[in-house]
Amino acid sequence: MTLRPLRRHALRIAGAATLSGALACRPATLTPVPVPVPAPEVAADSIPRRVPSERPCAIPMSDEEMRRAAWAGYRATFATLVDSLTGDPRFRSAHWGLLVVDPLTGDTIVSRNAGKLFMPASNQKLLTGALALTQLGADHRFETRLLGSGRVVNGTLVGDLAVLGDGDPSVSDSLAGGDAMAPLRAFADSLRARGIRRVGGRLLRAAQVFPDSTLGFGWAWDDLDFGYSAPVDALTFNEGYAEVLIIGARRVGGRVTVRTTPATTVPRLGRGDVTTAAGPSDVRIAGDVRGRRPLVHLTGTVAPNDTVRLEVALRHPTAAYLDAFAEALRARGITIRGGVDPDAIADTTGMITLATRRSPPLREILPRFEKPSQNQIGELLFKATARARTGVGSADSGRAVLERQLLAWGADSLGFAVRDGSGLSRHDYVTPETIVRVLDAMRRHPEFETFRTSLPVAGVDGTIRTRMRGTSAEGRVFAKTGTLDKARSLSGYVATPDGRLLLFSFLTNNHVASNREADRVTDALASWLAGTPLPSADPMGTPFVLPPPAR
Repeated sequence: MTLRPLRRHALRIAGAATLSGALACRPATLTPVPVPVPAPEVAADSIPRRVPSERPCAIPMSDEEMRRAAWAGYRATFATLVDSLTGDPRFRSAHWGLLVVDPLTGDTIVSRNAGKLFMPASNQKLLTGALALTQLGADHRFETRLLGSGRVVNGTLVGDLAVLGDGDPSVSDSLAGGDAMAPLRAFADSLRARGIRRVGGRLLRAAQVFPDSTLGFGWAWDDLDFGYSAPVDALTFNEGYAEVLIIGARRVGGRVTVRTTPATTVPRLGRGDVTTAAGPSDVRIAGDVRGRRPLVHLTGTVAPNDTVRLEVALRHPTAAYLDAFAEALRARGITIRGGVDPDAIADTTGMITLATRRSPPLREILPRFEKPSQNQIGELLFKATARARTGVGSADSGRAVLERQLLAWGADSLGFAVRDGSGLSRHDYVTPETIVRVLDAMRRHPEFETFRTSLPVAGVDGTIRTRMRGTSAEGRVFAKTGTLDKARSLSGYVATPDGRLLLFSFLTNNHVASNREADRVTDALASWLAGTPLPSADPMGTPFVLPPPAR
């Protein structure tokens, strides 16, 4: 199937201005938006009397005139809705950017500031996911290897045990069947199968695969205690965070149980001043937990039989990974004489591969990335793609690779500014037109369904699972959200009732109205598109068929 290329939206909008003459006369079956036409100056006695049976329009419109008129009415109706919603006084400080395109015809349905730059927040993940899928492929698997001398004397592995990672995001609860420790225990089982009961040296990493900062450029300092802002490295455990569970006793005054998950030793637990007490639970972390190996002190109260979950960002990704692996080794009866040394890099001269783990394919990782908007996977994909294409797993290399790809997809060189892979940076900027270019490129990609199904679905799953329920958009909008302070976004695909797929990008910055109010605008626009048939069918296009709902 050959589809028409996406045309410049400005040209389509300009073309709509020439339709006023066609709108003045049309068959009675059409209901156009009224367009005032100046009446010519004629003598009163020259006006013929109307015969009651006379048709209102004696000159039929051509098919092309009818198509243009219908499109003009469709656009005008939607534009009125856009102006009404975005023009609300609550958004008088806001900067809105909107673009909706029918990719089969190249028709633009609406364009507002589509060439202006906006902070995209997590809409940046659309660019990162598309880049990884294009550059790495849907079947790409990350590989982690255990390296050692291979000499085992009386159950002792001579020398150090080194871990060589390449940014595998799947050593996590979400991608390892609910147990991030499972891949590490499997590694330990492989060593035991080789007869290894002790490691004579240290446990450490084999190389500095991602050589730059573990944090993104422009990330907010006061977000760093939270899991969504955790740093990443080539060895990253459980998406960079752990949970501390505080479980109240059955009765007031009873002993409180505290433990960490998914590893029982990461992070370390310090003093606890938490009691079981009547009333609502209120437990907090006392002190700074930004150390290389955080020590968590707790204070507060927990209600009887209640469980409080506190998320702790693991500030040293490599240390967290190696400490969790050391715990898995101990659980399998393997000790490490030299301890864990996360700051050292192994001399791999003469080392051999003792065990290898391959991640699930990228097609299975992408939904975990896009649907919950998982920032750390975005950074890992960003750097891993850079390393695969340039040999350097840094953010600067990722930036260069993504910029080249955006240009290849037809984006304007002034239509983007890239600093990270997740959108956490307040130095990322992108235009709605650039996002639509990416969406169109992926629509034509052989793995389009992999990309589309990785996105949240309105009223069904991901970050829009509770939005647009009970509207025409439910199950028909596949889109990525984005949230930063005074930045909100929603971009993706919408299936119309007549089987067409539209591309859209709605970005807003600088609003002081609540995020919920901004969401009401974008949700209403997406719902209108999902519930309104397009004014004409395109014989060149193939209708988009929604897959059956998941059961």
